[in-house]
Amino acid sequence: MIERVRAVLVTADATMLVIRRTKPGIPVYWVLPGGGVEESDESREAALHREIHEEVAGKADIIRLLHTMEFDDERQLFYLARIARWSFEDRTGPEFSAEGRGEYALEEIPLTVEGLDGIDLKPEEIAHVLRGAIRAGGLGAGVVV
Repeated sequence: MIERVRAVLVTADATMLVIRRTKPGIPVYWVLPGGGVEESDESREAALHREIHEEVAGKADIIRLLHTMEFDDERQLFYLARIARWSFEDRTGPEFSAEGRGEYALEEIPLTVEGLDGIDLKPEEIAHVLRGAIRAGGLGAGVVV
């Protein structure tokens, strides 16, 4: 089974880092930083740290596993994490140099229902989970940097 890890990266300003994806012929959408777990990764958490470094040149403290989704032969694990520093200019992921992949733009959005409603976060299931957690007050506690 293919495993992917993604992070809900919460900043000290109660915002969340998301990546706006622009591809020719496809409406703009947003995703959470992350990617595939590789055989060389010691753990899922190690894979997430590697992906955060590659995609946002940042370091994050992983708080907890927030949600798991499974489709056919793929599992996505979404972690709640806090991040203090990042530099999108210093990203190193291989996807940024591959032709035809479109654009990756890092954005900060308010960690609110209104903030989520202002973007098309994929997959929709994680957007739904985040809205519920925000309404229940389950993301703010213990995440402040």
